[in-house]
Amino acid sequence: MSREPQRIAKLLARAGIASRREIERMIEARRIAIDGKALETPATIVTSLHGVTVDGKPVAAPAPARLFRFHKPAGLLTTERDPKGRPTIYDKLPPDLPRVIPVGRLDLNTEGLLLLTTDGELKRQLELPRTGVERSYRARAFGEVSQAQLEDLIEGVEIDGVRYGQIDANLERRTGANTWIELRLAEGKNREVRRVLEYLGLQVSRLIRTAYGPFPLDDLPVGAVDEIRQHDLVAFRKTLKS
Repeated sequence: MSREPQRIAKLLARAGIASRREIERMIEARRIAIDGKALETPATIVTSLHGVTVDGKPVAAPAPARLFRFHKPAGLLTTERDPKGRPTIYDKLPPDLPRVIPVGRLDLNTEGLLLLTTDGELKRQLELPRTGVERSYRARAFGEVSQAQLEDLIEGVEIDGVRYGQIDANLERRTGANTWIELRLAEGKNREVRRVLEYLGLQVSRLIRTAYGPFPLDDLPVGAVDEIRQHDLVAFRKTLKS
C-alpha cells in the first residue's frame, strides 16, 4: 500500500524515536541511516521507515499514538537524565510503560498533570502555540493582588523583554497571607506562570497544573499514571488547529 511521502524527521517523530529537533541532531551525528547509508539531512523524503536504522537498529513502523496522564510530584525533573544525579520523572514511571516522551515540561518544583506520549508528532502538535491547546494551573502565592490586576493579564504582559500572551487569571480564595489563583493560558513559555505572578509582586509557593487541553488531572493520585482512551485521543486530534 503506497503512503504519502513525508520528511523522515516527521515519520521518526511519529514512531516515537525522539522529538523532531532531537532527530535532526541525531541525523547531524550520522546516527540514522537508510539501507546502511547515513543520512545527511532531516528533509529527506520517504514513504515508509522500511530500511531505516537508528544506531544500526531497524525502526518499526509507527504504531497508533498513545497518550498518558501522569500526576507529577514536586521534586522531579522533566528530563530523561540529569548530570547532577537529581531524580527525574523516569525514575518514578512504571517499568511496564512503553517508551514515552513528555508533552512540554513542568519545573522541578511544579506538580500536577504531565502528559506523556509515544508519538513525537503528537507531542509537537500539543506544544505548538498555534494549535492553541489550553493549560490550566492553580497557584498558591504569598502577597497581595487584586482581581483587577489579574484581569489585566488577559491583554498579555512584557517582562524583561519577553512577551507573554494572554492569561485568564482569577482569584480563587485567600487563606491567611496566601492567595490561591486559577490561571488558563495557551502559550506555555518557560516558567511563564511563576514569572508573571512574580512580576505582580507575588511569591509562588506551590504550582499545580490541573489540565492540559481537555484532559484534567482530576483525582489521579500523586505519582500515578493512566492512559487516555484511544477514542478520546482521536476525537481530540480532530479538533487541533493545523
